[in-house]
Amino acid sequence: MSALEKWAADEFRSVNGQLEYIITDALRKAGRLPKNGNNNNE
Repeated sequence: MSALEKWAADEFRSVNGQLEYIITDALRKAGRLPKNGNNNNE
């Protein structure tokens, strides 16, 4: 099992959900998320 799969399983997420979490966290830390809290690109 890859490290990402294990991490996702440890936190009861799918691998895709874990990737979304990692990306969102990185965007938040970089100050790149919209100020209104809406993460949609629509």
